[in-house]
Amino acid sequence: MPKASLCNAQGQVIGEVELSERLFGTKGRLSVVHRAVVAELAHQRQGTHSTKTRGEVRGGGRKPWPQKHTGRARQGSIRAPQWRKGGIVHGPKPRDYDLIVNKKERRLAFRTALTDKVENGALLVVDNLDFPEIKTKHAVAFLKALGVEEGERVLVLLHEPNERVYKSFRNIPNVLVRIAPAFALHELIPAQRVIATQQAIAKMEEVWAR
Repeated sequence: MPKASLCNAQGQVIGEVELSERLFGTKGRLSVVHRAVVAELAHQRQGTHSTKTRGEVRGGGRKPWPQKHTGRARQGSIRAPQWRKGGIVHGPKPRDYDLIVNKKERRLAFRTALTDKVENGALLVVDNLDFPEIKTKHAVAFLKALGVEEGERVLVLLHEPNERVYKSFRNIPNVLVRIAPAFALHELIPAQRVIATQQAIAKMEEVWAR
């Protein structure tokens, strides 16, 4: 059964915690993870981009000059694509970018990514995470006590909203604070350290270990 070191808010190791074999011991295909990440990023696209074709651009109702005997190239409209302020050929139109990834695949992708973090020693479990006040120095001292180097990408997972923790971390570059299990796969994968509370681990196991 996978295990991880359990630390307190001061960064001291106080024991070990056993992790769910199904959630933190699953090796799925990378293609599933890739498909889930692409679907997440595509879902964020609004798809409201739009350009006008030559039929939608204002003007160009008459032929600019006769077809022949002017010594100039044939033109049918001043709003043709080759003209300045003309229409756009094959330009983007509003569309839906959403990709369908079924529930089983998405859960498998999360389990695969979490298993990779445990195997690489990137997962750190804390018994409780809270600060006496909103101060960035408290968050910096906490990360330093856990051995997190400056500039590392860190994902902090809480089990419930905590304003003191969130506002203490928000000014530190490359640190994200999320409420488990409401975080994205594309936020988890690049994280070099994942710091999660015990209650956050329990909530993830409840959702994704089924």
